[in-house]
Amino acid sequence: MANLTTLAVSTRAKAGKGAARATRREGLVPAVIYGGKEEPSIIALDPRVIMKELHRGGWSSRVYNLATEGAEPVAALIRDVQLHPVTDAPIHVDFQRVTAGTKIHVEVSIAFVGEEKSPGIKRGGVLNVVRHYMDVQADPANIPEHFTADLSGLEIHDNVRWTDLKGTEGVVLTGGQNTDIVIASIAAPTVDAEMEAEAAAKAAAAEAAAAKPGAKKK
Repeated sequence: MANLTTLAVSTRAKAGKGAARATRREGLVPAVIYGGKEEPSIIALDPRVIMKELHRGGWSSRVYNLATEGAEPVAALIRDVQLHPVTDAPIHVDFQRVTAGTKIHVEVSIAFVGEEKSPGIKRGGVLNVVRHYMDVQADPANIPEHFTADLSGLEIHDNVRWTDLKGTEGVVLTGGQNTDIVIASIAAPTVDAEMEAEAAAKAAAAEAAAAKPGAKKK
């Protein structure tokens, strides 16, 4: 399968809150693998492995090879990571089994390239990103690491749409999303707020002076 990353995991004999707390006391993160028309598997893994993947980015669309001793590796996606409310350390992970040939729902990030070449940005335009991710359906063997939005030819007021992205072959937008959806645009240069406020104040003062009795018209 595409984007296969192997994670070493260990099996757990018991489920439940007590067993999960015991797993954490051992310095591991409790986790479960569900789906694929099979019974859930209870596992544990090193929290440093999970944090590495979270910091790496793109984990929500990456297929993992969960390897345990004496068992066949399981291909799965990370569906949810619960973090401690104070320390932000992972305290539980949900994995979903995936099978080649079965469409699954994933969130794929968008990488923006060519910003330094965009004529609109060179003229002072501002990149306005509307979407950082897209929800799609894809075969597990065909999940892209990311989609690419090329900004190199964009002028001010130009847009990047779904149909302009690269790497979308073999995936389908979920939820009936419009294929003409805007991903990003190049906005016109913004006016300095202080200059705009100063101009408005001068205009207001001029109007007030003109409205005074005996004011001379120019």
